[in-house]
Amino acid sequence: MEEIDEYIRKAKTLPPAPKILPQLMPLLKQTDVDSAKVVELISFDAGLTAKILTVCNSASQAGGQPVSNLHEALLRTGFAEVFRIVAKVVGEQTLGSAQTGYGLGKNELWEHSAVVAVAARIVATDRGLDPNVAFTAGLLHDVGKLVLTEALEGSYERLVEETEKNQQALVEAEKTVLGVDHAEVGGRLLSQWAFPKPLVDAVSWHHDPIKSTENAPLAACIYLANMIAAFTGHSFGHQAFAIRGRGEALQILGLQGDELPMYMIKTVDEFAKVSLLAAAA
Repeated sequence: MEEIDEYIRKAKTLPPAPKILPQLMPLLKQTDVDSAKVVELISFDAGLTAKILTVCNSASQAGGQPVSNLHEALLRTGFAEVFRIVAKVVGEQTLGSAQTGYGLGKNELWEHSAVVAVAARIVATDRGLDPNVAFTAGLLHDVGKLVLTEALEGSYERLVEETEKNQQALVEAEKTVLGVDHAEVGGRLLSQWAFPKPLVDAVSWHHDPIKSTENAPLAACIYLANMIAAFTGHSFGHQAFAIRGRGEALQILGLQGDELPMYMIKTVDEFAKVSLLAAAA
């Protein structure tokens, strides 16, 4: 843990903690959420408020008179949808920069993460898991790469060599080169940012979900969503071919391999809609 904390401490380009997401997440569990509390949390960020209103007023969302404030946006779209808009905006701000240590260009990590988030929500809904927690975990599953990218800038070729020569998964190569991997670093970072434990566990073990024990289904959901992103052409840099298959993830979720194409089709269709909303924002 000390080694992980040291990497986090040394990170020069780490974004500020996305504090609004862990504050909003407990409200998702309330059957009768206090809209005034939601508005209070969001309204202090003028840019975020503007983007929510823009999305809600887009051609695909409006269906009536334009909304002019957050209260109206909540009434029209519902809190869960507003939360997902907030998560998308925060995620893009957090993950949009190039991560040269991983061979990722601008917005490539964000696009991959957005697809994983969409796939995770689809799988979670189908398997009786919390779709909003799964969506957020999918969005932030690779946040540890923001910490490790600087350390890898001088070691990228060795990372590629380790995965190819030894047929290693990316996380195993990271362990060899750096002594830590992006999943455990990401989980530790989200813990420091006060995200709930199920989400922290899912991020920490999204490459080896069976080790998550009590939160193994959620971790397996993110693992499967990560694979779906790769299968549908939304993995970039070296990660596109450095993922290890784990059949136990399907077992944890009670799925068969021949069900994956259905999830892939749903993900592609849903991501196309998300892309339209992102353009509107």
